Amino acid sequence: MNLKQMRAAALKAAQDLIEGAKAAARDLTKDEQAQVEAKFAEIRELDERIKAAEGSDALMAQLAGLGGGQADDEKDGDEVSAKSLGEFFAKSIGQEGLTRLKGVRGTSLSTAEFKANTDPQLTPSAFGPVLTQVDRTVVPAFRRATVSDLLGVGNIGAGSNAITYFVEGAAEGNFATVAEGGQKPQLHIADPVAKTDAAKKIAGWWDTADEMIEDLDFWVSEINNRGLYLLSLVEESQVLNGDGTGSNVLGLLNRSGIQTETQAATGDSAQDAIFRAMTKVQTATGLQADAIIINPADYQALRLSKDGNGQYYGGGFFSGLYGVGGVEFQPPVWGLKTVVSAAVAPKTVVVGALKASTTLYRKGGVRVESTNSDASKFTKDIVTTRIEERIALANRIPAATVKVTLV
Repeated sequence: MNLKQMRAAALKAAQDLIEGAKAAARDLTKDEQAQVEAKFAEIRELDERIKAAEGSDALMAQLAGLGGGQADDEKDGDEVSAKSLGEFFAKSIGQEGLTRLKGVRGTSLSTAEFKANTDPQLTPSAFGPVLTQVDRTVVPAFRRATVSDLLGVGNIGAGSNAITYFVEGAAEGNFATVAEGGQKPQLHIADPVAKTDAAKKIAGWWDTADEMIEDLDFWVSEINNRGLYLLSLVEESQVLNGDGTGSNVLGLLNRSGIQTETQAATGDSAQDAIFRAMTKVQTATGLQADAIIINPADYQALRLSKDGNGQYYGGGFFSGLYGVGGVEFQPPVWGLKTVVSAAVAPKTVVVGALKASTTLYRKGGVRVESTNSDASKFTKDIVTTRIEERIALANRIPAATVKVTLV
């Protein structure tokens, strides 16, 4: 029981004695008076102790501020407020950490993992006093739409390194009209098959001369503009094309049970084949397609296609379709969210109900670490920065993904 709880208990005990006497329409007995006075004395003593404790806490907070802690405008529930991974790293290590990294051999700095506010694993790192807890209100640094944006999102809990999920078999039977007293039809879903996918690590590092990190702003831009962007490209490739061997993710296009659609050699168009794939998704699964992933060269062919009058189907370079509306750089195909990415091979288009059928799981968040102790880099004024993440992909309804082959 803490001091405030002890005070509340003493006050209640005194109040109970007084209320008891009132209920009996009598005065307090001498023994009761002595007990009430003792409780009041106890309350006064506890008030002094509480006041002293609060003063001590204030001094400790002031000392932390003098020692380079967070400014008041940076505190939000004892967590760093940052809009990007780079800013999160900079606020975590602070100017003091940067100075140490530039001038003390063997210095290594790391932040806690950068995670979204839905991540249940919001725990501090254990690398020393220059670190802070995880930001719960982050904004992703990626500026372009990525394949990951099309998928469901999940988190792998602490203590686990894989995700197990179930892929349902084919449905047998169906609902039907039934006469009075007639036999009802049976529905049966083939036994679901348990599948386990391990979290796979994606990581990379680069060197920077310490003359280039005189201030934290440059480091923020390096982490956001170089590190995260390149990480997103590899993540896209793994999510789509990973073969599942070794350290590779088993990607969408290598899953057993996905559907295929092929553009006819003559008398057919790419857009027609894509629409047929959308129909296949709905026919086979009852789900509506919600996303398209297409190579830049194939998207260009669609975007520059014209009708018999020389008008661009997707709108011209000065105006929209037939002069109506504004110009859109990459309008969606058939109204579905469209990601244009080189991660999908030319002449291949991915169509699917991806949000409902597929989940990208993350183990923790993105971690950034920097050091000058790697080999002889301290004597060369070189700092190494590393970024890494761990992901796993669950595809519960393979038939909700269609691989379209163009000619």
